[in-house]
Amino acid sequence: MTRIDPIEPAAPEPTVALSSEMLGRLMPMFLWLDARGQIRGMGPTLARIVGAAALGGSFARHFTLRRARGMEQGREAALTGRRLDLTLVRYPMFNLRGLAVTLGPGDQTDVLVNLSFGIQLSEAVRYFGLTEADFAASDLAMEFLFLAEAKAAVLGELTALTGRLQVARREAETEALLDPLTGLANRRAFDTALGHAIKSAASGRRNFALLHLDLDFFKQVNDTLGHAAGDAVLVRAAHVLRDQVRRGDLVARLGGDEFIILLRGPVERAMIDSLSERLIARIEEPITLDGVGCRISASIGVSIALECRPIIAEELLAEADAALYQSKRSGRGRWTIAPLRFGPGPLA
Repeated sequence: MTRIDPIEPAAPEPTVALSSEMLGRLMPMFLWLDARGQIRGMGPTLARIVGAAALGGSFARHFTLRRARGMEQGREAALTGRRLDLTLVRYPMFNLRGLAVTLGPGDQTDVLVNLSFGIQLSEAVRYFGLTEADFAASDLAMEFLFLAEAKAAVLGELTALTGRLQVARREAETEALLDPLTGLANRRAFDTALGHAIKSAASGRRNFALLHLDLDFFKQVNDTLGHAAGDAVLVRAAHVLRDQVRRGDLVARLGGDEFIILLRGPVERAMIDSLSERLIARIEEPITLDGVGCRISASIGVSIALECRPIIAEELLAEADAALYQSKRSGRGRWTIAPLRFGPGPLA
């Protein structure tokens, strides 16, 4: 004889009654729809964004359903269990994401949707002025947002610091190539430019010339009127040299009262004669320092890089230096082009 035990009835599923206020504390972005798609309730944050006047209105008036995964197009009431993509009608630049559940059996029942801004959270916080109080206490979105903002701030500061360091590095590199008194190129910058000119000439592109210039009678001014007056003379001479050469040429101060000009090619002797004559004439113009009138002049030695022979920096500099001292020995206030050829112009 078979024994049959009675089947005990299943325990009823517990039900929980939640007010809109309680829902709002748990889900500040909840949306409550009835079976006809009318808005029965909203969380406080969503109501602040959409407007409390939307209560009792149509879902379609305030939201555009962009996508409900697994749901047939147009059946807005059948939202249960669906992941939704919505757009705010009033703010179409913001998209919302959410999950819908029904509040009873069957399709013809109320629907509860919990919404969020997803990846647009940071933009929404700034645009709507949201604070931590507008999110659930258990929501980590604001913590992540604060971390992202802090990271962005740190990255921004690092980027700015990198920019400042790059500017400082460029300025330091520039200063390292300039003479601090006259602002002309220094010896280091000249040596680099001369190397480039030699490579260019060696490849057959163009020749060039060096003009080595020394101020005549500068020592007398420096000894008589002092170093400040001497510095003023050097600055004025630098201005004359810069003013007379072409934009592509390089003027450098080698030290003391010695200057050198790199004339980038092509160059001709007639052009060198004309430039040397103008430089000496301008430098010989009378100047007044501390109420005292004085005159200086300049001696110039020139060497020309010729395509018919190997170009060696040391040899070119030696030729220009020798030509300069030949100008000095010949009466100053003149130029000499190596191999020795003299130009007139001694200081009277």
